[in-house]
Amino acid sequence: MKKFLLVTVFISGLVSLAVEFAASRLLGNYFGTSNLVWASIVGLILIYLTLGYFIGGSWADRSPKFETLFKILAWAALTIGLIPIASRPILRIASQAFDTLALGALFGSFTVVMILFIIPVTLLGMASPFAIRLSIDDAQKAGKVSGRIYAISTLGSFIGTFLPVLVLVPTIGTYRTFLVLAALLLIFALIGLFLVGRFRLFLRYSWMAVIILALFIIGIQGLDKYSEGLVYETESSYNYIQVLNQDGYTLLRLNEGQGVHSIYKPGQLNFNGPWEQVLSAPFFNPSPVNSADINRIAIVGLAAGTTAREALAVFPNAIIDGIEIDPKIIEVGQKYFAMEDDRLNIIFQDGRWAMTNNPNQYDIISVDAYRPPYIPWHMTTVEFFDTLRKHLAADGVVVINVGRAPEDRRLVDALYTTMKQVFPTVFITDLSESFNTILYATNQQTTLKNFTDNYLQLYNSTATPQLLLDVMASTYAGLQESPTPTIIFTDDLAPIEGITNSMVLHFLLSDQLETMQ
Repeated sequence: MKKFLLVTVFISGLVSLAVEFAASRLLGNYFGTSNLVWASIVGLILIYLTLGYFIGGSWADRSPKFETLFKILAWAALTIGLIPIASRPILRIASQAFDTLALGALFGSFTVVMILFIIPVTLLGMASPFAIRLSIDDAQKAGKVSGRIYAISTLGSFIGTFLPVLVLVPTIGTYRTFLVLAALLLIFALIGLFLVGRFRLFLRYSWMAVIILALFIIGIQGLDKYSEGLVYETESSYNYIQVLNQDGYTLLRLNEGQGVHSIYKPGQLNFNGPWEQVLSAPFFNPSPVNSADINRIAIVGLAAGTTAREALAVFPNAIIDGIEIDPKIIEVGQKYFAMEDDRLNIIFQDGRWAMTNNPNQYDIISVDAYRPPYIPWHMTTVEFFDTLRKHLAADGVVVINVGRAPEDRRLVDALYTTMKQVFPTVFITDLSESFNTILYATNQQTTLKNFTDNYLQLYNSTATPQLLLDVMASTYAGLQESPTPTIIFTDDLAPIEGITNSMVLHFLLSDQLETMQ
């Protein structure tokens, strides 16, 4: 029986960590995956486990029986399986609150959902102290027994870290992941009850298996979110993905759904957004620069291909390397956003890794992987920009799209300061009626006059696409003065999270939010 107890400890450790990661996906669909959300999930799960250790130790001393442990794990399994059912209506409220930025409902929903994890995680926390109490026959071996049980539990937790991320969520989705974890734990709990000779208890708790099986077969009906114009939703290893159709436009939204990552409408290329601003990049170089001069472009953060489609229309000789970490987004782009062109080469990798190990030289490198508070810090540093410059042609240009708050330019100023450590010239332009700022960094010393000279020669050419002229005019209209130098981001120190979290929180609590509402 003690050997089976060790197996049960392994399964309990596996399920506890797997539930934590599944919780991050469940909440990430509605609240995002910022460090604040992750810290809340990890911190509260640890508190619940601590409570379980404390209660479990006392309970094990009062009732040092195998059947008690297996009954506890059976109830833990059932409550894990009920989490997606209980949380769904609450999370739908959160989804609507996020769309309207109703902060009270938003934070309230997050709190209620996290409370749902108290019972199952606390019960899971009881497994190790119970197992230790049941395994100790000789007090002189207490240390050895405790070490073995914690080692086995931790090994299970190691497996549980990867199971939902790499296998379950991408294959069967977040809700059924909870059900699989519940079923796995319940199976071992019921086997344990049977092995200790409590057949009546085994039968008494078998109804839990019927509920879990029914929930898995029937599934959870309906869509995860009530989003206007929703035509498709799916989950990947990286994102919860939505495709919406609104006013004839196809939109790509990810996770909690704040911000449009790609947009498409047949016959239209200019959406007055950040995607088009990449087209202005090469024209910061000395005149004359022509569209036909652009041969190779890299887009870090391809998404569903809005920028790539526009660039291919303007630069007839360009080959594009589109770097995107999430293959599922590419599938969505090909199905709903007409992202199909022989000149688009798709690379499934992290942006920094892809650029570091890339043999090509580029006329344009676009980095569209920033959106506060989700900014990959490793793609904001001096070392990263030095890598990009090594892959630029002599007259190449790097383009960065970054979000900001109306009265908070700290992130923009820090990126400008950091890029100036690597590139001789950096230009800044703000997009009208948006919170997007574009930074252009040239590989050679340039001036604003170069840009205006190029615009004039393109304006006087009948071969110039109107899209390009419109975008360059928008770029020029939003040009900003160079900011005062501030912090420099490095691989050793890049306090992105502190800046973005405070920027978002200040905006949410500001008068601008009330004005928007």
